[in-house]
Amino acid sequence: MIHDVVPDAGHWYRSESGSTASAVRRAAERLGVQLGLGENRVAELAIVAAELTSNLVKHAQEGVLLLRPVRSGDAAGVELIAVDSGPGMADLTVSSRDGHSTTGTLGIGLGAITRQASWYDAWSRPGRGTVFAVQVWAKDVRVAPAWAAGLTRPITGEQVSGDGHAVRSGPGRHQVLVCDGLGHGPLANAAAEAAVAAFRSAPDGPPDTVVTYLHRAMSHTRGAAVAVAELDQAAGLLRYAGLGNIAGTVLAPDGTRRGLVSLPGIAGHQRPTVRGYDYPFPPGALLVMQSDGVVDRWRSDDYPGLTGRAPVVVAATLLRDAGIRRDDACVLVARAPS
Repeated sequence: MIHDVVPDAGHWYRSESGSTASAVRRAAERLGVQLGLGENRVAELAIVAAELTSNLVKHAQEGVLLLRPVRSGDAAGVELIAVDSGPGMADLTVSSRDGHSTTGTLGIGLGAITRQASWYDAWSRPGRGTVFAVQVWAKDVRVAPAWAAGLTRPITGEQVSGDGHAVRSGPGRHQVLVCDGLGHGPLANAAAEAAVAAFRSAPDGPPDTVVTYLHRAMSHTRGAAVAVAELDQAAGLLRYAGLGNIAGTVLAPDGTRRGLVSLPGIAGHQRPTVRGYDYPFPPGALLVMQSDGVVDRWRSDDYPGLTGRAPVVVAATLLRDAGIRRDDACVLVARAPS
């Protein structure tokens, strides 16, 4: 499938045959040109896209790749996230060295990817599969792992998702949003986009104030479940307010989990009760937020080392294993900004 414009949510590609690599490479090139990366950088992006997809085709079980734009201030780049369910790699460092191959090839694929990338991170375990996230920005742009990242995937058969997420930072505040528009398809997507737009323009305030603002701003839509969290590193707290079926979890460094309270209601409809709650958020903790298209069946013990990876890698792994195909799905992961 050819996509002339790649939305912020990105496009998912299945690694079904060798032709997928060509399709992803062409789409990545178009996106790089649209974002103004420059001719040389677009050529390097094409190498990354082709190698990532080729690796999925050769090695993956149920491999998929997400292509999407990423932004930081006035700069923009391209992100590719390759996800598979197996067989996984015992040592990513060794697998990334030139000359290492398990299929009789030259063994330069992962090495070529890491050399061209502005930033990358990955997690892999034998029997658990691999998640590889790569970003390609203009040469003069320096990027660091984002403190929060989310992924959405539409229900099978739809081109757009009714789930959404967003991140915003201001003086002393670092907030995230996850939303789930009622139903599926374009109208649910419109509700989610309205929630995201309202979140980005909402006045400064704690999560309960922001959720109240979202409710008032979404009266023209079919409505959505929404949840807003604020990571207050100085106070060691996570502040949270939610309406409807968005699940939030604080994952402590020792692996213990604490669920977050969302009250019944639909943003944009009726007069829901909005209330904020504070939770301990110690150094090293992770926040995981998910729509009801992601089942709560994952345990951190099943993923040794994953919680130390970048939020986007954690989110992609959980979406892979806990996301269900009969619903839109969204996972957002955040850690306190440094």
